[in-house]
Amino acid sequence: MAAIALVTGASGGLGQALVRELRREGWTVALAGRSLERLQTAFGVEALCIEADVSTPEGARLAVESCQREAGLPTALAQCAGTTLLSPLHRTTAEMYRACVAANLDSAFFMLSAFVDALREARQPGAAVLVSSVVARIGVANHEAIAAAKAGVEGLTRSAAATYAPSRIRVNAVAPGIMDTPAVARIIGNEAGRAGAAKQYPLPGIGDPADLARLMAWLLSDKAGWITGQVWAMDGGFSSVRPLVK
Repeated sequence: MAAIALVTGASGGLGQALVRELRREGWTVALAGRSLERLQTAFGVEALCIEADVSTPEGARLAVESCQREAGLPTALAQCAGTTLLSPLHRTTAEMYRACVAANLDSAFFMLSAFVDALREARQPGAAVLVSSVVARIGVANHEAIAAAKAGVEGLTRSAAATYAPSRIRVNAVAPGIMDTPAVARIIGNEAGRAGAAKQYPLPGIGDPADLARLMAWLLSDKAGWITGQVWAMDGGFSSVRPLVK
């Protein structure tokens, strides 16, 4: 029987890339998102699509229970649900902030909790990969809310990895730089914006979600079986290398 992975935020740019990668590697993949229509448009009506708002504990449990009922216990979780928010602190309303935290940190917390509960009840090992961001690792102007939310994701990753290592449940995260996905289309949607973003990175360019998907799939696999509590940067050197100023 093929291993079963649950991917949240599956209709987004990263989620779609990861689903394709996992399927190529032989996984059975369950797809979760807030819009059943968007999931079915992306993957077809025959795919195992689960409509759930995983930023709530009820929605997170629904995603895991639906996967378990329709395909079996997921032993891998890819928490791709999230949004981005480009806004300085003084222009970020309370509603904008709470929506950002709910989409990025609450979804990670509740989804990981539901996943771990199911594995522990079944006494099964497993692996989860959460998604942080370069802006949680280095200060970038006008990203205060998303930076705070993603920094929380990194803290959650390390603490949960420590708690559940005895249960053989691994928890890691990835921290990408800007990726060529619809979520950042308004930033890189024109030639000038794309060129400006690309110049910020020591390795110039915009990240390919397919590359990040391969890293996430590897972290979920047995090939990374002795890795937990790590945050893997894929950011063209942005968080650790000073770019050459020309």
